[in-house]
Amino acid sequence: MAKVEFKYSKEAVNRAGIALIGNDSTLHDGAKAIIDNWRACHAAPLNSFQTSLRQRLKQIDPNALVSQRLKRMPSIVSKLERNPGMNLARMQDIGGIRAVVSNMKEVRELESYYKKGTKAFSIAKGGKDYINTPKDSGYRSVHQIFKCKNGFSIELQIRTQIQHSWATAVETVGTFLNHSLKSSEGPEEWLKFFSLASSAFSILESTPRVGEFQTLTDEETFDLLLKKERELDVINKLSGFRVAAKHISNDQKKGKYHLIILDLENKYATINSFEPRDIQLANKKYSEIEAEVRRGRNAQVVLVASESISTLKKAYPSYFLDSQNFIKNLDAVKKQLKKMQNMKRKSRQAHWTR
Repeated sequence: MAKVEFKYSKEAVNRAGIALIGNDSTLHDGAKAIIDNWRACHAAPLNSFQTSLRQRLKQIDPNALVSQRLKRMPSIVSKLERNPGMNLARMQDIGGIRAVVSNMKEVRELESYYKKGTKAFSIAKGGKDYINTPKDSGYRSVHQIFKCKNGFSIELQIRTQIQHSWATAVETVGTFLNHSLKSSEGPEEWLKFFSLASSAFSILESTPRVGEFQTLTDEETFDLLLKKERELDVINKLSGFRVAAKHISNDQKKGKYHLIILDLENKYATINSFEPRDIQLANKKYSEIEAEVRRGRNAQVVLVASESISTLKKAYPSYFLDSQNFIKNLDAVKKQLKKMQNMKRKSRQAHWTR
């Protein structure tokens, strides 16, 4: 693939980050040009890391989903605003790659494999295990940070299919509420619902639950989650989002890189695909759409890499407003609760017949 040349210094990147969240709008265009170049430079190391990751997953989980993305500009701005004093050049997740595996055993196996880094990437400080210690929002995943020889950082996220379904639903609902639920911003009733859902799902996976709900029994957790689901009409809302966005426009080109544009006015996703040799053009288009969003277009855009459109839809279902796997996991909770209640009923009946 065509390699993007880094045109600036890290000091210039840090200054651009400060300018981007500052009040002087005359500095924004110049700052964005620097950040666009900085972000685009992460594509090559991401692509290199992906090759290693796919080879390893052939041994661990051949059906795992692998996807990579360059961090969206609104997400960069939001992170800088949430972390005053953060140097943009030290932000470790500009280039992100994700592996979605079947179960926790595979999560730990992949995590262990990368703990010492690889020949091309050294392990760096900053990784977090959000499965053993979930965020208050309910977010669960393992994060590992790597540095390549030219100094660019790559973040690897490893999660199970259940954890992925939760994250997808959070982003889908957040899109329609126009709040970053994943950053714990938005209506309290929705934040509590997803935190509770994460705790219920952690019971299904035998992993630690969110601190707020640790004192509840498994049955109480399941029962409360299903009560909140009915109050918020979650399943019907998520199903409705999916129907509203079922028509997806694809430019029919084959390519490795895909620019996904979600039109929030019309609930319509568009995919523009690019070959690896056209990565600079892809980044240019990415920047242009982001500029339209800043000027008021009601849309979201992200540049991701994926082997095929079908894989893309599985890896980034929130961009297609598809939370069917989350709904399936709610159904699994419902079945588990019913099983618990039946066992309790049989136990009481046995007691009275003695």
